[in-house]
Formats: sequence, structure tokens, C-alpha cells
Amino acid sequence: MPTRLKRPPFWRHVLVALGLVAFQGYLGYSVVTGQFGIESQDALEGEIGELEAKSAALQAEIDSYRHRIDLFQTTRLDPDLVSERARALLSMAEAGDIVVMVDPATGKPQSGSSSLSTQNELTSIIDESSD
Repeated sequence: MPTRLKRPPFWRHVLVALGLVAFQGYLGYSVVTGQFGIESQDALEGEIGELEAKSAALQAEIDSYRHRIDLFQTTRLDPDLVSERARALLSMAEAGDIVVMVDPATGKPQSGSSSLSTQNELTSIIDESSD
């Protein structure tokens, strides 16, 4: 008894080929415009650059804080720094200190009950030291 095989229709091969070509097209489109595609790589690289710059700035700030902390170690305590911090916290001055009240908005000395000559003298000292 001979058996006869039925050949598949021609259109089945064409549809399978078109389906595979369409799938390859979709993959190609995703490679170019997808979330991690070629176009997104430029945006990600720019963001990486910004974050590296921000990280470097924060690391510099951390290093400055570590330096100030190192100044407070008991093995090498800086007396000027301790005196400065103590006076600032206690709002106190020594007998030989000159206290000048400065307006925060303008940075200029505020006028007080002192005489005009003292005010002019202090203004010239402040201007010289700020230059």
C-alpha cells in the first residue's frame, strides 16, 4: 500500500518567512530606540557625567569635614580653633578683642553708640582686611 504525502501549501512558507522578518524588524527597532538602545546610551552617558561631578563635589566636602574633625583630635588639638569655637558658642569676647557688628545684608559695619572717629577707623581696618 503506497502512502502519499501531502505537500504543505506554498503560502505557509511565505507567512512564516514574513513573520520572522517582522520579528527581526521589531528587534532592530528596539536596538535603536529602546530603553537601553543606542539613542538612550547618549542620555545615560550624560547622566553618568553629571553624577560623577556631583560625587566629586560631595567627596571634596567630606574631605574638608574630615580635616576639621582631625583638628579636634586630642593628640594635636589646635588651640586657636578651640578658642574660636568656644567664643562663637558662648557669644563671648576677651578684654582685648575689638567687636564689630556687621550688617548681614550689606556686609558693612553697623553704626552704634561709638564715636564717628572709631567707626571710620574700624571701617578702614575692615576694608583693608577684606581686600
